Amino acid sequence: MSQSKVNLLGLDRPAMERFIESIGEKPFRVSQIMKWIHQFGVSSFDDMTNLSKASRAKLEEVAEINAPEFELEHASRDGTRKWVVQLGDGQRVETVYIPEGQRGTLCVSSQVGCALDCSFCSTAQQGFNRNLSAAEIIGQVWYAARHLGAEKTTGERKITNVVMMGMGEPLANFDAVVQAMEIMKDDYAYGLSRRRVTLSTSGMVPALNRLAEVSDVHLAVSLHAPNDQLRDELVPINKKYPLNQLIEACNTYLDKANPTKKITMEYVMLDGVNDTPEHARQLVRLLRKVPSKINLIPFNPFPASKYKRSSDEVIEKFAKILLAAGYTVLTRKTRGDDIDAACGQLVGEVNDRTKRQQRRVIASQNVA
Repeated sequence: MSQSKVNLLGLDRPAMERFIESIGEKPFRVSQIMKWIHQFGVSSFDDMTNLSKASRAKLEEVAEINAPEFELEHASRDGTRKWVVQLGDGQRVETVYIPEGQRGTLCVSSQVGCALDCSFCSTAQQGFNRNLSAAEIIGQVWYAARHLGAEKTTGERKITNVVMMGMGEPLANFDAVVQAMEIMKDDYAYGLSRRRVTLSTSGMVPALNRLAEVSDVHLAVSLHAPNDQLRDELVPINKKYPLNQLIEACNTYLDKANPTKKITMEYVMLDGVNDTPEHARQLVRLLRKVPSKINLIPFNPFPASKYKRSSDEVIEKFAKILLAAGYTVLTRKTRGDDIDAACGQLVGEVNDRTKRQQRRVIASQNVA
């Protein structure tokens, strides 16, 4: 049986260095190859014109540049784009690009579905199949940069920020996500600063503590409730890692990774569920010891959801309480909801190993 080729798309610098050494090439080839792949978007070794013919032939024999296939593109009236990404095993995830002024944010998926069962998230309702590889994660950035770059009419950079906020819980796919984020930050790849790469987690405390040892990217926490009883319902992983453990892990991360920065706390606004003035006051008390800025996210409906979006008036009153307590508060503008690309709406196509979808159908039939 012939040995499978190494997909160079998913190799960060240390992994690329090991690979280049293993095939007897000089160390300077690492930067050359990474630049060709990620900055020039090439998928053929023949296009790497500053490599010798012998080096290109050697690479062709043992390696490949294999990105996931982008099948469909949906364009929103507000400029947001959503791509349906076809993976090698036939499953699909979704990637979203959000332009706003000089900023272009790419929302990247890390898993096929999600094993966490957050009750207000459409992705979670699809169940879970598997983790994405580092190549499948960075392949979303590679394709978007290549596709958007082909449309450039000026010299501006199209992708200025990457957020690991697509399908899946990034910390549940720790190694591949960290490897992909290192490629995003590499000067010979996408050259993004640590503050322009954001990882969003629902609160996997041991993995968050581990992340503090190896990464310094911006951290966003899907909080969504100011007390354990409510968060147990909305974000069930809270039953395993309650708020006191999560807050402690957040402070540990800041101490080791970004001691002068703040963590972004994400809080979806659910009508009559977590949006009262008392909830706002509880949130003030909860976060008093962790440097935070707070993103209030109007709930984005999806089929069969039991929740409704809080009114603008309720969100404004909630925000004023937080502002009066000294917090930086941003009410997120809903983008891409007309193409189901808004926060919490991504679904892809998941062969659900958890049987979550099947159990929900059975439960709804029993209720009926």
